[in-house]
Amino acid sequence: MLVSLQIKRQFHRAQIVGQRFPICMVHIKGSVIEVSSFETVAKAKRSDKEVTFSQMPKGCDKKDFIRWRNSMHRDFTINSLFFDPLSNKIFDYANGMADLGSLELRSLGSAKLSFKEDCARILRGLRIAARLSLSISKETETAIHKFSSSISTLATSRIMMEMNYMLSYGAAEPSLCLLWKFNLLRVLLPIHAAYLDEQRIRKFPQNSTMLMKLFFNLDKVVTVDRPSDCSLWVALLAFHMALVSHPQDALVVFTFASILYHGGCKKGLKFARDNAQVIVDYLPEISSSSACKSEEELEKEVSLLASLVLDSVAALTATESLFETMSKYPESPCSGLVFVPKKTAQGVAEIFRVLADDIKSYNRERKNYEIDYPVLRKGFLHATRFVLGKIILETMSSSILKGEEFVQEDYRHLEQESIKENCNKGKKRGLKPDTPELKQEFAKKHKLVEKKCRPLEQEMDIDNQDVVTLSQNVEKETCRLPEEKVIKKKHKATKQQLKTVEKNNDKENDSPSSLLSGEKIQKRKEVPDKGEKSSQLRLSSLFKYT
Repeated sequence: MLVSLQIKRQFHRAQIVGQRFPICMVHIKGSVIEVSSFETVAKAKRSDKEVTFSQMPKGCDKKDFIRWRNSMHRDFTINSLFFDPLSNKIFDYANGMADLGSLELRSLGSAKLSFKEDCARILRGLRIAARLSLSISKETETAIHKFSSSISTLATSRIMMEMNYMLSYGAAEPSLCLLWKFNLLRVLLPIHAAYLDEQRIRKFPQNSTMLMKLFFNLDKVVTVDRPSDCSLWVALLAFHMALVSHPQDALVVFTFASILYHGGCKKGLKFARDNAQVIVDYLPEISSSSACKSEEELEKEVSLLASLVLDSVAALTATESLFETMSKYPESPCSGLVFVPKKTAQGVAEIFRVLADDIKSYNRERKNYEIDYPVLRKGFLHATRFVLGKIILETMSSSILKGEEFVQEDYRHLEQESIKENCNKGKKRGLKPDTPELKQEFAKKHKLVEKKCRPLEQEMDIDNQDVVTLSQNVEKETCRLPEEKVIKKKHKATKQQLKTVEKNNDKENDSPSSLLSGEKIQKRKEVPDKGEKSSQLRLSSLFKYT
């Protein structure tokens, strides 16, 4: 604590989190840096973990003693690694590199003693396992189950910090799965734990529930390098709670998300009308799907849904509201723990208040549909509303059973942005049978086509005075040339040769679909005449794929 106070004196924008193991959060130029002393120790006696020179591993000298002694007080073997940036060397005294290689999370020493000393290590361990897709050793799993209830004794600020690390950095869905697996969700988010318990009784796959789909789509938007503010995941929790308590028409939910996404009531309504003719399979959140609602009815029901979400925010911040909501689940335990700060709850409420109070006057239509991550990280309302709407839209579209084609012209910018974000993330995750991976495959093929066509565009120096149009007998949808559809007489070809090329073009069976799918163009079976040989070679070189 003394070191943290010294740091706070140096940096005015600093916040101390935790009591036994204090961490100082320093805010510098939009970033948050965690600072703790090298010799972080608890106030309680730790005679059972005192180390001496005789316990040091072989090959270590006295210079390693300070690093080694400190590493023995760490929580997990992979967290006991030290990196010296000057010598570019990693110091590993607990086989942490081996555990990383085997993708295993293992406690350093006795897991029971470690979690008894600081139960926040449980949350940290699950967060690390979720982010890195690690398995958990049996001893560590047993200790987590035994000490899971002790999480409620942590300071609410520490719980909020750990939960934000879990849900704002691209591993929200696996984090929630692990919290539910080890019964920690019943302590931290009892309403959502009760919902998952009911879904399990109904034998719904966990990853197909709307709650998990919402956070799966959140993980597609944010990463460790591009996190969001905590208000985004708190808003998602409140939104889902409102749907579970008061199931809604699919069109109403779609319109609700569309207005948030487009930043205006008029455009959001139009988009929902044009694209929401679908049947969505989410129970109990979605009650039905109706396309017979007037604009006035939609506006009224969207405002009502926003009011219900505002009521749900209170259950995340007030103990009385939490117990009232949990009365619907008499068989589910409730610790009464709430850890979301009231200031955060007020910010989340402002996200939905514009729809609840005066939806017609809401008009902040977006000029572009790219996510501004620095603004999103700071929790600005317009950025949070936009991403929240995007997540809900993608969640609704991922559960379509049947209906008209969903992705129409007005929705293409949303799809293209999703493709761009998934391609730029650089995550090393396994492919999942969902639309993002299919979009990535399309993006790769599109990139390949652009790469092949770039030399073509450079080679063709178009001169409108000396060109012959080849598109007279070719439909627009099957044009294989660039937009100008012309070729310069670059090699001084005769008029007779160009006419021959034009005639042969009708016989070609190629189409742009064969180019996009990476198929090789079939050679014609006819034997070319000598007069048209040079022209055919030029065209074949232009469209050759390997």
